[in-house]
Amino acid sequence: MAPQAELLPGTLDLLILKAVSLGAHHGYGVLLRIEQITGGALAIEQGALYPALYRLEHQGLLDAEWGTSDNNRRAKFYRLTAAGRRRLRAETERWHRAALAMNTALGAQEA
Repeated sequence: MAPQAELLPGTLDLLILKAVSLGAHHGYGVLLRIEQITGGALAIEQGALYPALYRLEHQGLLDAEWGTSDNNRRAKFYRLTAAGRRRLRAETERWHRAALAMNTALGAQEA
C-alpha cells in the first residue's frame, strides 16, 4: 500500500465525481472507491465526504436515489448527471494542466 498523502484543497469534489463516474455508490461506497482508486494513498473522512456529496447533489452534478445497501440498510445512492460528467471532464483537464505546470517547475535546473 502507498503511504498516505494529504488531500489537496479543492480536490475532494473531483475525486467524488470520478468515483461516482465508475458506477453508482452510496456514501460509504464512494469513500471506499476513492481509497481503492488511489491505492489507499488517500483516506477521506466521513465528516468531509457527506457535506461534499450534499453540495454536489444540490449543484446538479450528482443525482441521488434511496435504495438498500449490501448490508441491508437504507442508503442514498449517487449517480453522475450529464452536468456532472461535463464538470468531471473540465476539472480533469484543469488538473492535468496544473500538474504538468508543477512538474515542469519542480524539474527546473539552475542555468
